[in-house]
Amino acid sequence: MADASVLGLTYILLQEEEEEELLLAKLKKIEKPHPLYLSRCEEGFQNILIQRHFLKDDSMFRKFFRLNRVQFDYILSCIENGLNRKSCNKVKQPISPAEKLGLTLRYLATGESFASLSFAFRISASYISRIVKEVLGLCSARLPAQFMPTPTTEDLISLSKDFEDLWNFPNCISALDGKHVRIRCPASSGSQFFNYKEFFSIVLLAFVDANYKFVMVDIGSYGREGDSGILEKSNLGQLIRNEQFYPPPRTVGTTELPYVVVADEAFKLSKHLMKPFTRPEARARRVSENSFALLSQVFRVFYTPISVNPAVTDKLIMTACCLHNMLRDAYLEDNAQRYFELSNTEPTQNLIPLRAGGGFANLEGFDIRHRFCDYFNSKSGSVYWQMTQVNKTDETSKKRKAY
Repeated sequence: MADASVLGLTYILLQEEEEEELLLAKLKKIEKPHPLYLSRCEEGFQNILIQRHFLKDDSMFRKFFRLNRVQFDYILSCIENGLNRKSCNKVKQPISPAEKLGLTLRYLATGESFASLSFAFRISASYISRIVKEVLGLCSARLPAQFMPTPTTEDLISLSKDFEDLWNFPNCISALDGKHVRIRCPASSGSQFFNYKEFFSIVLLAFVDANYKFVMVDIGSYGREGDSGILEKSNLGQLIRNEQFYPPPRTVGTTELPYVVVADEAFKLSKHLMKPFTRPEARARRVSENSFALLSQVFRVFYTPISVNPAVTDKLIMTACCLHNMLRDAYLEDNAQRYFELSNTEPTQNLIPLRAGGGFANLEGFDIRHRFCDYFNSKSGSVYWQMTQVNKTDETSKKRKAY
């Protein structure tokens, strides 16, 4: 019996030694932070570039972050309480909310890879991905209420007045368009995000006002989905079909016309959704193209395939749209001048239009479109340069016949 007890005790001691060896081996595998990251407070962008230079130069601050200092501080105040971290034994100097927001804005402004940003901000690429996800989540949840609220009936009437004043299109509450936003293929996603242009994308549908601002957006549809189907199942599609959403019809000239959304040939003609007769686009509808161009010019992340997972990409697009609206409003600016030039060309191949083919139109939609057409061809609905162009065309035609 004594021999058995000794053997048992020996077995227990050996087992404890093996566990200690395994524990020591695990501890040895834990890598210490690279000296590059340990020097964040002394050598990172936040201390060297931002604190020492940009805080003294507003123009350089804006070029770097796309926001001025007052706008930056306002956005920070909206999300700061969700970004604060207390210091502890393991992390003596946690990354500040301002540095997290600055890092995320720089990612949106440039589209740089996390590996590239890690060298500049002295933060590991894996932790940068966590920071970007955290900041975008807070921004996409808190900013829309301020910069993209759901429009009321009074708001829609005001939007239609802007379209009439700026683009000579009465009773138009917004322009509708959609874009495929290029992304890297998500893991185990199959062909869900693979679109007709043969790359992976997430669909952004947007209502845009006469001043190039996003009124409402729907984000997250798979790139492979049919374009008419995307609108039908989206929240925007439900709004278009809801008669209660629109103000009552208004008499324009001598014709009573309903309030409508103007779109291109990718969408189905209906009572409240107008699209041009032929391929040439309506002037009022070009505001949506210009809005996407402006969005891409400011936030260059849309020039590259977005490499975060689809859920974070949805939040990124929402955040970019809200910041775009803030800049268009010159929110907290010293003046209301426009900072970005409009472009009549496609901004990038990473934001491509939906495929043409709007599906089956209804008779009521044809009737409304003809009524708008009659109004635009009437004396009260035409504009001076339109009549001048028509007269020049008639004169040219007469000369050709005489020749």
